[in-house]
Amino acid sequence: MDQFPEAHKPGYAIYSKTSLAIYDTLVLGLSNRFIWRCPSQYLTALYNRKLTDNHLDIGVGTGYFLDKATFPVAAPKVTLMDPNNECLEKAAGRIARYNPTRVKADALVPWPGTLGAFGSIGVNYVLHCLPGTMADKAVLFDCLKPHLAEEGTVFGSTILQGDVPRSAFARKLMKIYNGKGVFSNENDTRESLETELSHRFKNVDIEMMGCVALFSASEPV
Repeated sequence: MDQFPEAHKPGYAIYSKTSLAIYDTLVLGLSNRFIWRCPSQYLTALYNRKLTDNHLDIGVGTGYFLDKATFPVAAPKVTLMDPNNECLEKAAGRIARYNPTRVKADALVPWPGTLGAFGSIGVNYVLHCLPGTMADKAVLFDCLKPHLAEEGTVFGSTILQGDVPRSAFARKLMKIYNGKGVFSNENDTRESLETELSHRFKNVDIEMMGCVALFSASEPV
């Protein structure tokens, strides 16, 4: 039995073979474009800009962005980290050409010491699924800092609520997702995200696209 904290499970337990089969169409296709107003091409572009030849992806989903993006080398070293076996299997199969390493772990608890260091760490659509306030979620950045190479970059995206424009349907859907524990972003704002990143990194960049914050950070402090 998995020894991960029960409070963390609602955000990732929903992902089964059935839900992952429709994830790309429903979430990355329809929801991103029409509800969150951040078409997936912008997230792919973020990956294209930030990927290095030694990459760790956290909360891997279906592996869509690692599959669609272009690495700077033909044979990158790719590590996948997720507490959900179904996600790991789906993503690893999708990018089998890179022979990725799989790590089953919860990103909010200390990471395996043998994990190593990475030139890029992706945290895409993860934060809004983690429980608690942005300060609680930011433990993730504390966990990853020892595994970020000296000139490495952490990057990703998250769906915000508090201070971003949202349609009536977006507000309703977020309320449903928060009620089920799939999302936990009721108090997530751009300001809170920037505050937590700036406490930990010298260089922080955040770009808003609809309800989604696309961010990157480097030079840990």
